[in-house]
Amino acid sequence: MTDVTTPPRNHDRTAPWNLVSAPGDQGAVPLKVVVTSGADEGREVALSKLLEIGTDPSVGLVLSDAAVSRKHLLLSVGGGKVIAKDLGSRNGTFYGGAKIKELELPVGAVIKVGQTELTVQLRWHAREVPPSTARSFGDLFGESVSMREVFGILERAAGSDAPVLIEGESGTGKELAARSLHAASSRAKKPYVVFDCGSVPAELAESELFGHKKGAFSGATSDRAGAFQQADGGTLCLDELGELPLELQPKLLRVLETGEIKPVGADAPRKVDVRVLASTNRDLLAEAKRGRFRSDLYYRLEVVRVRMPPLRQRPEDVPGLVAKLLDKKLPPGDRIAGGNLRKLVAYGWPGNVRELRNALLRAITLGQEPGKPPTAFDKLVFNVGPVAPTPLTLGAELPGVSSDVPYKDAKEQLMKSFDQLYLASLMDRHKGSVTKAAAAAGLSRKHLYELLRKIELPTSGDPTHEPEQ
Repeated sequence: MTDVTTPPRNHDRTAPWNLVSAPGDQGAVPLKVVVTSGADEGREVALSKLLEIGTDPSVGLVLSDAAVSRKHLLLSVGGGKVIAKDLGSRNGTFYGGAKIKELELPVGAVIKVGQTELTVQLRWHAREVPPSTARSFGDLFGESVSMREVFGILERAAGSDAPVLIEGESGTGKELAARSLHAASSRAKKPYVVFDCGSVPAELAESELFGHKKGAFSGATSDRAGAFQQADGGTLCLDELGELPLELQPKLLRVLETGEIKPVGADAPRKVDVRVLASTNRDLLAEAKRGRFRSDLYYRLEVVRVRMPPLRQRPEDVPGLVAKLLDKKLPPGDRIAGGNLRKLVAYGWPGNVRELRNALLRAITLGQEPGKPPTAFDKLVFNVGPVAPTPLTLGAELPGVSSDVPYKDAKEQLMKSFDQLYLASLMDRHKGSVTKAAAAAGLSRKHLYELLRKIELPTSGDPTHEPEQ
């Protein structure tokens, strides 16, 4: 199995980063600093309590980058935090494209000193494939180490027919990764079929997946090719695999093992030549432990596993994504910079790249005056909501909260920020279905409607008349 984020089995891979602490502290997680690009790429040193970085031979991590100062950066660990402090360097220290003086870093964050990029990682972080040198893979884009790790895996997986399990939050580009993987494979000129496991009623799923014969059931007036037969010779992407009915999973496993499908009502199976990719926003291993997903099917599909990182964990990718998504939509020579770009980089993007794309489209649409040239980037209005809880300079205010107002008002600001971030992510994850979102959140549909309207998140329908799904 290939995985970009595999911890050893005696660690909880969902553990919060505040387990980070100085050596000797109970529950401490060992850390390391890795040089991910630059002249010293590949070097790594343990991060204990204090680590100086620069070109001076006396520091803990000595770099050969001429743009790095003798004593450039200090990393310190303690109190559940990793703090990066610029030591008055000549060329500065940067995170997410912004120059910093002192900053709390999450594990996995990438900082730039001179022409060198560094990342703080868990010391048991296993990287079986080095990051790609490319900044794109098919239609995927990313300059961050986490995305280049994804590209490195996809580049190698493209040359085989091995199943690939693509994990990640909604909006991170899972289906785009699958489509790009197919386009880079030897099957690129053959069919590419997407089967949405969450959108097909359970009673029709077998027929839609494997096909059926005429007369197999009421309404089967002719033979029908299922998704596997439609993808014969090419690739089948099982989108949102975690939604596949449990009773259908053994039949899918049998197809993966034998390469044969049996349409509903058929007397004999037929051979198919299909490469299977699967995507999910669920933790299928946890689902298997709860009995909600077959573990044998999980292990059959995770021959290669890749996790798409959320956008909030790779803010350095935002400027490039904005440039690509706004290509040819702005005045010639217009610069993507300034306050608008800082706002977009700082926002947490609970809906990930999909939400970023929608925010850009909304700003362009509403900012365009009929019959006039395109609006400049710095004139666009981005209503992206409160800043998400991302790493902040020490002493900075709580995201979405002002400290110069009374306690009661500050608390109301914080609760409103929470509602906006949580509900936007909830509705995006359930594709706008109030019924499904309410069930997942443990709320009644009526209460969820009230919350959505309170934060002015667009909804459709009526809580008393929306059909059950």
